[in-house]
Amino acid sequence: MKNRRLGWVIFLGIQIVVIQTLQLIPEFVERFYSNGFYPIIAEFSRHLLTGISFSVGDLIYFIAGFFLLKWIVNLFRKPKNWKIIAFQVARGLSIFYFLFHILWAFNYYRVPLFDKMNIEKEYSDADLLRFTKEMIKQTNAIQVAITKNPNAKVVNPGTQQEIFEFSIDGYENLAKKHSFFDYRNRSIKKSMISLPLSYMGFSGYLNPFTNEAQVNDRIPTVNFPFTVCHEMAHQIGYASESEANFIGFLAVTQNENLYFKYAGYSSALRYCLRNWEVRNPILGKQLFKEINPGVIQNYKDSAAHWEQYETFIEDGFKFFYDHFLKVNQQEDGLESYSKFLNLLINYSKNNPIVS
Repeated sequence: MKNRRLGWVIFLGIQIVVIQTLQLIPEFVERFYSNGFYPIIAEFSRHLLTGISFSVGDLIYFIAGFFLLKWIVNLFRKPKNWKIIAFQVARGLSIFYFLFHILWAFNYYRVPLFDKMNIEKEYSDADLLRFTKEMIKQTNAIQVAITKNPNAKVVNPGTQQEIFEFSIDGYENLAKKHSFFDYRNRSIKKSMISLPLSYMGFSGYLNPFTNEAQVNDRIPTVNFPFTVCHEMAHQIGYASESEANFIGFLAVTQNENLYFKYAGYSSALRYCLRNWEVRNPILGKQLFKEINPGVIQNYKDSAAHWEQYETFIEDGFKFFYDHFLKVNQQEDGLESYSKFLNLLINYSKNNPIVS
């Protein structure tokens, strides 16, 4: 029994060493895990669970949370043997750490898309200006095509389930140009913890243990397609938030559905405007005036939606997630989400993103 307990501690230490080593050899991870073992286990998981209407991953979290709470309560009820408790913690961490990485998280250490697709990493103000104007043009055009009125906001008439079903179309079109973005065995579900996710400030997440894409069903429907395609990018093995945003944008704008295109272009435009707030606020305000009133109303509705959930809870979870991302090869933390513009702007120089 004593040797078994010590074994869990040693196993955890070995995992830490292995992970630190793999961070130094992304080509190995890319070849043998991200393009080798991971697609097999991920597609098997999605194929197994796609027919189940509810989120199995959320259910697992509920069960795990119950037993964790029960274990904590027992700590206060029974005499404490800190050595045994330490070994129990080591065992729990070892199992969690192993499953988390072997089922998905090794993708944090794969070859970055900047290198894989030969995309430059930085862009100039001139690049950002060119791209912003293009996003304004496309967003305005699609908004008018949908509403027939530049002053009317876009309202997506599709149900969330219909959006789930349509989302695969954009990935099929995208894979024709970039085969490594191929997506099969759709497994996208509304999260059972959407209300807590809202208070945490998250639109969705990927469950790394079941490979289900969990989407917050409370977010505005007009933004829903972009969130869905973002989580699908995580499913096919792209752990970086900036890369998931980049792939999600490409997939959503490759969709023939105008509401999908609008979600993509308007989201990218919003990130551009946020960048101008830092780089050149005066120019940013001038660019803002070129946007149709209907688009601006969609932005206001989205801001109002999230404001109703703003509490200290969101600050706490975002502080935690910011550090989680930094530990896992995303040194910009939550800023990684907006870094997808580095990929997108430089990609657009040689590849058409308007369809």
